Amino acid sequence: MQLVATDICHEFSNVRVLDQVSLIVRRGEAVAVVGPSGSGKTTLLSILGGLLSPISGEVAVGFDSGRSDHHVVQHVAWIHQTTNGLMSRPAVDNVALGCLATGATHRRARERALELLDTVDLGGFGDFGTAKLSGGQLQRVAIARALALQAPFILADEPTGQLDAETSGLVVDLLVDQAAHTFGQAVVVATHDALVATRCDRVIRLGGAVSEGGN
Repeated sequence: MQLVATDICHEFSNVRVLDQVSLIVRRGEAVAVVGPSGSGKTTLLSILGGLLSPISGEVAVGFDSGRSDHHVVQHVAWIHQTTNGLMSRPAVDNVALGCLATGATHRRARERALELLDTVDLGGFGDFGTAKLSGGQLQRVAIARALALQAPFILADEPTGQLDAETSGLVVDLLVDQAAHTFGQAVVVATHDALVATRCDRVIRLGGAVSEGGN
């Protein structure tokens, strides 16, 4: 399964921010999207996730069978910089919500949520409300929920933008080593952080001509 963007163009107030951007993201890999402020990183993620329609071009999920699905939003889990997608409830409830979305029973959802909190090094924090958790801990809860959703594609918008270097490293470890390389999800990270980009399998550079490189 892969996420395919073809000739994506977008503009705001007649200013072109994305011009003929094409890329393919496959399950099991982590891809960094980098570029200066205003180069269209968040815009590209929003288009890839089906939250924003480009003025031209298309995005589709391609299956191994050759079938394509243009309703990409149902295949995507989001991780935001501010973790504003989390409920003001205990961490385990936030993660269990992702499990419930896959059809799990309430009992199994809680069990799986606790397992995933262990995976992101938050064992023992399941009953902590989000107001009692640090920024780095909240990001790890968001990652655990993305893993719980079992979505083939994870889109992370500046997930380390408000974190210190040590916590950023842990978050990137989880996204690359766990989500992409262990769970087999495709991870696309928009970032200003060169260290985050170097940990990913590939780098897409926006701003001027779009270029792609590997690590």
